[in-house]
Amino acid sequence: MKKTRIAYCIPALYYPSGMERVLTLKVNYLVQHGYEIHIILTDGGDKPPYFPLDPSIKLHQLNIDFEEPYRYALPRRVWLYQKRMRILRTKLNECLCAVKPDITVSLLRRDINVINRMTDGSVKMGEIHFDRIHYRNFNISWLPSWLNTYIERCWMKSLIRELCQLSKFVVLTHEDAAFWPELQNVCVIPNPVSFFPDTISDCTHKQVIAVGRYVAQKGFDRLINAWRIVADKHPDWILKIYGDGHLRDQLQKQVEELRLTNSCFLEHSVSDVVSKFCESSLSVLSSRFEGFGLVIVEAMSCGLPVVAFTCHCGPRDIISNGKDGLLIPEGDIAGLADGINHLIENEELCHEMGQEARRKAAEYKMDVIGAQWIELFESLLSHPM
Repeated sequence: MKKTRIAYCIPALYYPSGMERVLTLKVNYLVQHGYEIHIILTDGGDKPPYFPLDPSIKLHQLNIDFEEPYRYALPRRVWLYQKRMRILRTKLNECLCAVKPDITVSLLRRDINVINRMTDGSVKMGEIHFDRIHYRNFNISWLPSWLNTYIERCWMKSLIRELCQLSKFVVLTHEDAAFWPELQNVCVIPNPVSFFPDTISDCTHKQVIAVGRYVAQKGFDRLINAWRIVADKHPDWILKIYGDGHLRDQLQKQVEELRLTNSCFLEHSVSDVVSKFCESSLSVLSSRFEGFGLVIVEAMSCGLPVVAFTCHCGPRDIISNGKDGLLIPEGDIAGLADGINHLIENEELCHEMGQEARRKAAEYKMDVIGAQWIELFESLLSHPM
């Protein structure tokens, strides 16, 4: 019996970001369930994948190098980009015609601009790992704001034209799905959690945890301000934030200015984040926005309730407020502190919420999410649009 053949288009696999990690989880699952997987790359040269891939997965490197033009001023960069897009259209079509996939999946990078003009005959679909509001933003500081806005609208209009032609377009949350009213082909499949440990937290540790990059998006400046309020009421508790990024020094300065050096610790990212979750009693998500918020599910899988801002988007899809975590109005720093204090002061409630969180996280195990992808693939091949 012929295996169903899936081709994924992504710039590269050598970088340890969320999109690469989730794709690796999915394709490893799919090959174990009888699928033949091909991954088509445009960048990264011969750099090996960061996350381990099943050896049966075939990589195809087109060697277009979209990163190189960023060395130049904008006019030359635009010219080089357009030249590379013409090369991409030719090379991608040649690769797909050689592979002959049943389904080709765009992860909505440069390939989305040409995928509908491929002649290989496969079903074309897309999946996005961002939310619409923060995708394809255009903001060059020296351009007038009206021109930035005009370019961004044209760029999004072009994207919508391409998405309308796909058989299916997969988004991560129901919240984000509502932001694509122009499309009739949207479906929701969340990201899978990468672990579901046997050992979990008992929620008795006087420690709160947050995990993410030290960048503005993650809102750790807001969390540190909230922790100043928490530390005044519960000086015996500590907050540990795990991550790396360019704002680490700035955040450390904020910790020092707020005299929190004895209770708030900015740690570097760790490979064994599970053990860090398990030595904590609750987790906090202070992000200004998310594409999904996988760290919420990761904390839940370790038996932690999560206190999160209702940022766009993800927390409202994942957390059942008052049952397995707490949802705090976006940007309400005092409310975030109150939510943390509430769970600190109610240990039994914290433990019960942690148990519910663990049950919720089971809905995001790879077996569950993988089955949703397989159902989608089978439906597309049985009833192509």
